[in-house]
Amino acid sequence: MGSRVSREDFEWVYTDQPHADRRREILAKYPEIKSLMKPDPNLIWIIIMMVLTQLAAFYIVKDLDWKWVIFGAYAFGSCINHSMTLAIHEIAHNAAFGNCKAMWNRWFGMFANLPIGIPYSISFKRYHMDHHRYLGADGVDVDIPTDFEGWFFCTAFRKFIWVILQPLFYAFRPLFINPKPITYLEVINTVAQVTFDILIYYFLGIKSLVYMLAASLLGLGLHPISGHFIAEHYMFLKGHETYSYYGPLNLLTFNVGYHNEHHDFPNIPGKSLPL
Repeated sequence: MGSRVSREDFEWVYTDQPHADRRREILAKYPEIKSLMKPDPNLIWIIIMMVLTQLAAFYIVKDLDWKWVIFGAYAFGSCINHSMTLAIHEIAHNAAFGNCKAMWNRWFGMFANLPIGIPYSISFKRYHMDHHRYLGADGVDVDIPTDFEGWFFCTAFRKFIWVILQPLFYAFRPLFINPKPITYLEVINTVAQVTFDILIYYFLGIKSLVYMLAASLLGLGLHPISGHFIAEHYMFLKGHETYSYYGPLNLLTFNVGYHNEHHDFPNIPGKSLPL
């Protein structure tokens, strides 16, 4: 297994514009930035604690009334699961173990994926690298809504519905826009996740399973933290495809708000982007 590492498992020089040009200019002026291009070992322990926290929550909600299960999923579980998707984003950039241990990052991403309930980590890695290489390119960058989405969801009410259903669009858009052959790691990710879900249902019951899945669906849809999906790359000013946010929600999102900085230097962990 260790020898079957694809090029997608490694970080290399990205070709997205204007970030590639700015990267060269910034490094020429501030070469000391290269010292920040190293993994963040604290990320490992933070993610382990997040997984354990959700496991404890699964146990707590198993005997609650349904209204409290859904309330807990939105008020608490959604924050953890949304944050976990951004932890997986960090892992996709090999921020946990570094480029020299690329496969360690892939396995750890599957572990971080468990409380989300839906197999996500490996596929996200594959498509996210395209997002960096071909930022905003139609038919390649699946982070960008399709022409149909822009055409149909054009009123305030329809946009409201789109925000609620955003996790579904994000999940299924790649299958229609830029489908890729399934890899053995995606199969392992899926088998591990389905097995985990079955175990949660068997040992803790349906309420814990619903809490887990609802936390992901609600946390990635109509939720305050989800504002970064719209803020990052929707072109509010012509010629500017990336925007940054420097507010307190970065504490829950591994500094993903520092998005210009992230695209300028995708191999710097979120912890160091403010620097």
